[in-house]
Amino acid sequence: MGFHRLVMAVVGGTMLAGQILVGQASDADAQEVNVYSYRQPFLIEPLLKAFTEETGIKTKVLFDDKALIERMVQEGASSPADVLLTVDVGRLQAAVQSGVVQPVKSAVLEANIPAEFRSPEGEWFALTSRARVVYASKDRVQQDSFTYEELADPKWRGKICIRSGQHVYNTALIAAMIAHHGEEKTKTWLEGVKANLARKPSGGDRDQVKGIFAGECDIALGNTYYMAKMLTNDKEPEQKQWAEASRIIFPTFENGGTHVNISGVALAKHAPNRDAAVKLMEFLSSDKAQKLYAEANDEYPIKPGIEPAPIVKAWGDFEPDNLSLDEIAELRDEASRLVDEVDFDAGPQS
Repeated sequence: MGFHRLVMAVVGGTMLAGQILVGQASDADAQEVNVYSYRQPFLIEPLLKAFTEETGIKTKVLFDDKALIERMVQEGASSPADVLLTVDVGRLQAAVQSGVVQPVKSAVLEANIPAEFRSPEGEWFALTSRARVVYASKDRVQQDSFTYEELADPKWRGKICIRSGQHVYNTALIAAMIAHHGEEKTKTWLEGVKANLARKPSGGDRDQVKGIFAGECDIALGNTYYMAKMLTNDKEPEQKQWAEASRIIFPTFENGGTHVNISGVALAKHAPNRDAAVKLMEFLSSDKAQKLYAEANDEYPIKPGIEPAPIVKAWGDFEPDNLSLDEIAELRDEASRLVDEVDFDAGPQS
């Protein structure tokens, strides 16, 4: 059964969600790459379009923000997936541990992506990085520096907005906190942050900025690129108002730099179109794609020498935390367990 019979009418980067995939690619599909993506369609469409224009290789994408790795496990050797695109090093490591990806040996990838941003065995490669920053009210927050530890300070009681503690963005930050301070101190910190929440954790990063605009909270945690997306959102201009009420502060750990995470790519274990898939991976690390990541997505390029977008660069430089991505990934489950132990997502108790 060819990939054309899959229950998703996607061609050249058009996205569908929630479709059921069956079957494998045929020889007729040899110049296609089947992408399983946790990344939202609007973020990767420009990149896949540029790849097709440059190589003639088409892409088909299945978007799902929750269970693609589990799907790949279930599909086994019949999986049509060629590459996995995702955010969060923990999710990439989960794909490795689930046995759904295979190593890649590529001089292009190794030249473009620094060693600290790729698996030593070639099982995953970072494509962009993002800082987990503080969004602060321009009117109500006067300080210009911040530590992550300070989020638990009682002076912020009732003033913090945040999305679910179980979201990968936050579990990675909590995992980094464990690496810096140990489990017990991190649990105490997490309880302090929970006590400081203005409301029950909910929504995405943009909703936290909206909360600051509405006066529900004074500070929030979010990724840098969301702020850029909001400030330039002509389709939903109300988001510009939300974002203009806040500014970005790059927090640091007391004994380290600013927490960063990555988006990345891995080659599927049973990739039917392996050669074309590796070409896509190499393209995504190229100057052209890295500039697109910077200009279209407002993310920090992973390839040295490629500048961030002007709006991102204007926020200033920061010193990334020097924890290894592997260490953060290894502590992800422990971080998730702590979130449950303190019942973080229940929100403030009074």
